[in-house]
Amino acid sequence: MRRVSLLQKKVTKKAPLLLGALFVAVYLYIVPTGHNIFHQGVGQENSQLLPPVQHTSHGVLFQSCKQNMSATSIEGFSSFPDSMKDFLLHQHCQHFPMILDLPDKCGGVDRSSDVFLLLVIKTSPGNYDRREILRKTWANERLQNGVWIRRIFITGITGSGFDKERLNRVLELEHSQYKDILQWDFTDTFYNLTLKQVLFLNWMERNCPKARFLLNGDDDVFVNTNNVVMYLQSLKDNDGSKHLFTGCKIELMPPIRDPWSKYFVPVQLYKSEVYPHYCSGGGFILSGYTALVIHNMSKSVALLPIDDAYMGMCLAKAGLSPSRHIGVLTFGLHFPSDLVDDYDPCLYKELLLVHRFLSEKTYFMWHKINDPNLKCFGNAKV
Repeated sequence: MRRVSLLQKKVTKKAPLLLGALFVAVYLYIVPTGHNIFHQGVGQENSQLLPPVQHTSHGVLFQSCKQNMSATSIEGFSSFPDSMKDFLLHQHCQHFPMILDLPDKCGGVDRSSDVFLLLVIKTSPGNYDRREILRKTWANERLQNGVWIRRIFITGITGSGFDKERLNRVLELEHSQYKDILQWDFTDTFYNLTLKQVLFLNWMERNCPKARFLLNGDDDVFVNTNNVVMYLQSLKDNDGSKHLFTGCKIELMPPIRDPWSKYFVPVQLYKSEVYPHYCSGGGFILSGYTALVIHNMSKSVALLPIDDAYMGMCLAKAGLSPSRHIGVLTFGLHFPSDLVDDYDPCLYKELLLVHRFLSEKTYFMWHKINDPNLKCFGNAKV
């Protein structure tokens, strides 16, 4: 009994040391070396309490962005929804370190002209199933009709604690396998979609400035990329070096002033009663030339939380306009009759882009429209 008692005393004395060692081991496992666990990104309430921290990403210097507390003096600020308050406090923040990068995606600056169509797909970390389906279907990287199609998913971060670490690990695993993800250290929310677009354009200018054309869209759209390539190749006197911005054109759209709306924009942020003409953000097609014009204009156009309207604002500042393409249906394709199947592949065979498609329908539709045995007459099967 005395031997057991002495052993218990020894264990009891060592317990704090063992617990301390265990804590350090868990900490090192969860928090990778060099990762600043206190960097919150856009959308975190306590960022004004933290000192600026510098980051570098492939030669670009970043500094953690602090809240602009002067925004609280904006008339009506206290009555705004929390999401709008957060946007106004961080509206000036436009530079964030990259977590996942693809500096050689386009083969280098000089060879980036070999990329005929760059697919820029907005995604969120948790949308793994959507990304997997797109890789196997319309976003498959390939030589199509003699030109190269390349694919990039753009995203930020979501979640916190263990959930955030798991989601980032999934993206890291995908990235190591497919080399197709750009991720920045900002909170991925609806109001940060414009930030996501601006960050991508910054990346494009550095790494892929000579890409001929881009298709920019959500990860829940269906795109007939075969038709997109044919359309772009049919353009006269435009190899991507001239203006092109086309899709589902929206004209004379007023800002939504209802604070309960997802699209709420107060008059204190945007005074005009209508937005400039723009294309619905579900999906649009633009030339490399126009992408770089928007990038340059964005340096002097304050961020707006409505990303597609913001694209129109940048175009208007440059004296350019979007155009309408009847093959881009970002509000879906619907028929008021049970006699017509909304997902009849013959209805989609001649289109460019349709929103909204979930994974199983995307997989089905891609294989059906590429089936050599599919026979259609106009918009109906023979």
